[in-house]
This record gives sequence, C-alpha cells and structure tokens, in this order.
Amino acid sequence: MSGNSFGHLFRFTTFGESHGPAIGCVVDGVPPGLEIAEADIQIWLDKRRPGQSRHTTQRKEADAVRILSGVFEGKTTGTPIGLMIENTDARSKDYDDIKDLFRPGHADYTYHYKYGIRDHRGSGRASARETACRVAAGAIARKVLGSGIEVRGALIQIGPHAIDRGNWDWPAVDQNPFWCPDTKAAKVWDTYLDEVRKAGSSIGAVIEITASGVPVGLGAPVYDKLDADLAKAMMSINAVKGVEIGAGFGAAGLSGEENADELRMDGNAPAFQSNNAGGILGGISTGQDVVLSFAVKPTSSIATPMRTITTGGEETEVSVKGRHDPCVGIRAVPVGEAMTACVLADHMLRHRAQCG
Repeated sequence: MSGNSFGHLFRFTTFGESHGPAIGCVVDGVPPGLEIAEADIQIWLDKRRPGQSRHTTQRKEADAVRILSGVFEGKTTGTPIGLMIENTDARSKDYDDIKDLFRPGHADYTYHYKYGIRDHRGSGRASARETACRVAAGAIARKVLGSGIEVRGALIQIGPHAIDRGNWDWPAVDQNPFWCPDTKAAKVWDTYLDEVRKAGSSIGAVIEITASGVPVGLGAPVYDKLDADLAKAMMSINAVKGVEIGAGFGAAGLSGEENADELRMDGNAPAFQSNNAGGILGGISTGQDVVLSFAVKPTSSIATPMRTITTGGEETEVSVKGRHDPCVGIRAVPVGEAMTACVLADHMLRHRAQCG
C-alpha cells in the first residue's frame, strides 16, 4: 500500500492498524535545536483521545506517545523523529460478525477489491484511529511554526444545526465536548446527538480551522499552492467529503466587487477590508488569517440495519455493533488543526529554502 506519507520538506509517514499492537509515525525534515518532549505532543493527543464524552466512541485509549528517535537531551537533532502509540483497548471480536460483509458508505468494499485482502478489525488502516498519528505530527509542526502562528479549530455545524456566528466565542470551544464556539448551539447539539445515538444512527458535521499570524508569502504556485495543499490535507482525513477556503462555494453567489478583498493603507502597512479569499491569493498567503472549513460525512458503522452484500456476492443486511462515534466530526477538530499546522510548517520551510 502506497500513499502513507504527507508533505515535502516537513514530511511524516504513519504506520499501524486500528487493532494492531501500535500505531505511530516518523516525522522527517524537522530542524535541529527545537525543544520538544513527550508532554508537548501528549497535550494535543489528549484533545483527540476517544472516550471523553458520551458523544464519542467509548473505546478507552490512553494514546500515550513515546519518542523513539530524533530527540536528544530535550532537543531535536535534525534526524527523523520516531513516535509510537500503543493500542491498549482493541476489541477485535466486535467485528467478527461483519468480517465478510461490506458496510455501506465504508471503505470495506474498495479495500477488498483493490488489495484482495483487508483487515476487518476496526477497519485497519481505514480507521480514524490513524489520525492520532497526524495529531502527533501536528504537535511537532507547531514547534516548527513557533508561538507566532496559532492554529485553532471549531465545530460549526452538526447535521442541520449550525452555530450563530454572532455568538462566536473562542474560549467556549474548550468548555464543551463539541469544540463549539456557540454555547447555545452546544446545548442543542447535546440533546440532538442523544436522539441520533438512541436511534442507532449517525450524523455529519462541519469544522472550521483558523490559522492566525501566518506571514505573507507561504505557498508555491502553480501546482503547490498553499490552498491546494491545505485542501489535499483535509481531504486525506477519514470521512471528509468537502473543503472550502475562505468564502468557498459561497463566492459563486457574490459579485466581483463583493468577493474582492479591497485594500487600504493602515499607517505604513497594507490592510485588507475583508477576507473572502481565506488569507490566500494566487496560492500564496496574504498575511491575513488563513480560514478553511471541511465537511465530514456521518459515521458508516451504525446499528440501523442496511442492505448490503457479502464478499461472496450474496445479498444480506448489516447492523454494526461495537463502539463508534455517532458524529465522527467531533474528534476531527484536532485532526484538522494538526493537518493545517503540518502544511504551514512544510511551506514555511520551503519558503525559507527559496526566499531566505
């Protein structure tokens, strides 16, 4: 299986399966001399960790990370950083009943027909468990970016219920189990997700990521545009089916003068009057906040019976037992943050290499 690596100068490769002994990643291209410890990575892994509320999978994983290489006496050496996270709460028997079935909406069908073999235990590499490795790599990317760049994410919609942007409050994101910046919306979601879970179903979500402090000039036209790499990063996350940069699809409904982010001078510095471009023009960062959003489909593993076929071509029904997120989009927030940080770190190093 190819395609397990992401990035150019800042590059990481993940390994492991959902129900294997461990998962992990190797991060390459990290400059030497950066201070980093396992605690600096663990703080971000704890945000993604399962089993922290009734609205996420009840699989209990500590997600304790171990640094295996690339760090000496608390500082990066410039060599590959090896990271490992042991799997301690896998229940493979939960999947015995569906090992010969294709879950509708899941990667079961395509993996089977592409490779001729698949790990049915928690979906193997197709599992969102792999995203813990991305979050670990993202923690290192934040060290490369430094304290001047802040990457933050929030859940802005679950199913048909969107937030009221007039209620946006960043501190609220850390005060509810949804990463929601609107306290009122979080209360609605709490009741709504209980209903979804009791019905044996699942629901999708929309996540928004904002990166503040990004300097002008990151991005490399024509095929390595910053927004193109961000879109690929988000689309590589499990269950993501759509990405928007700035105004996104909404820009199609705007006139030229409405969509254009006009410029004025603020003292001696240029100042944009709006940010429909999402902080990126011509594939290069403008110095404004980089803003993107992505849509996550409903979890495919649900208790509601659905029609399907077996690996032998027989028609049947499937109902999935076990521990699954009724809304996988909730835990996608720290993953989206991590992938954004990785892209920005990669482009920062590439910009320095070309432009000094």
